[in-house]
Amino acid sequence: MPVLPRSNAIYAADPARSRGRLHAEPPSPTRSDFRRDCDRIIHSTAFRRLAHKTQVFVYHEGDHYRTRLTHTLEVTQIARSLARALALDEDLAEVSALGHDLGHPPFGHAGERALGECMKDLGGFDHNAQTLAVVTDLERRYADFNGLNLTWETLEGLLKHNGPLTDRSGEPAGRYAKRGISATITDYCKRHDLMTHTFASAEAQVAAISDDIAYDAHDIDDGLRAGLFALGDLAAVPFIDAIVCEVDASHPGLSELRRSHEVVRRIITRMIEDVIAESIARLGALEPLDADAIRNADGPMVGFSQTMSATDRAIKAFLSPRMYRHARVMRIMTAAEDVVRDLFRAYLRHPRELPGERSQELASDEAGRARQVANFIAGMTDRYALIEHARLFDSTPELV
Repeated sequence: MPVLPRSNAIYAADPARSRGRLHAEPPSPTRSDFRRDCDRIIHSTAFRRLAHKTQVFVYHEGDHYRTRLTHTLEVTQIARSLARALALDEDLAEVSALGHDLGHPPFGHAGERALGECMKDLGGFDHNAQTLAVVTDLERRYADFNGLNLTWETLEGLLKHNGPLTDRSGEPAGRYAKRGISATITDYCKRHDLMTHTFASAEAQVAAISDDIAYDAHDIDDGLRAGLFALGDLAAVPFIDAIVCEVDASHPGLSELRRSHEVVRRIITRMIEDVIAESIARLGALEPLDADAIRNADGPMVGFSQTMSATDRAIKAFLSPRMYRHARVMRIMTAAEDVVRDLFRAYLRHPRELPGERSQELASDEAGRARQVANFIAGMTDRYALIEHARLFDSTPELV
């Protein structure tokens, strides 16, 4: 397989040519701007909270299942590997991965569904917009500004890693075509234009595909560990069936645990190799001369081949009924949604129940107060949400 040179390519993002930060700061004498962004996210409160936020299984179910934090670290490792192979800036790829889930509320997608329902007529809830809010406003660590004051390149990556939000005329596009662009995004872009009509850097695209790889491989691993399906059931996906047969042929008699780990390891390796080969081919066809050529391309420059894209869809189709919508998972997630809805209604009716400074800085209008409540709930860990629910209500469900 072809491998690009180790020095960064001409189309890689260059921290020395960054578009800068909303609030000007002197450069660090020891770190690039993108490395500094990585460090700011790692030291943020929102990043630490990911350790106690659900990926698929709530924390009651065991210590070995992925949390948002372990998932994020796995995405980051894959992103750095891809960035290195594609001669991109590894720090920008890393920060795009480190920050991609900061806006997720407690209880995974169940929490997001519940907050989306609560905010349906009050501006909506979108975890990408919430991530932007976290890193540009809600983190309060610095004396001179709200948020983390990240570089333009990092912010565009967190916002647009899955593609443009609007067309070139500014009309919402893709998944935003029906629901529109959050005011959180449009308001910030009036101050610091993140060019919502273009693709993000190749480094951010690396983080996005790394998220897919991590989801596919590690949800299979967690599903097997939880007993929601067996390795033999994965024969329904030809790509995985071939890997299982390969492992069994080369290592007969492996224990089931080692067998499944070896299969998952090879899934990750094959997917990474596919992305490298496909991305090199796309980049070779485009012949970009700088990072902006990647942004202004007609499609993403980093991604799966058509064959691996079909495999990715097949894996997700396998996991959907057997894991994400498994009766055991759905029962817990339905109860978790109720917890989030209860908290939202309680805080909106009695906003003085919000702790500390939040109860002293209430917006004057209902939509504003609702956004403050949603921001507070979105920042909660699973455990804190349950503690708050028990404080405010007579009965709190056991999520087991």
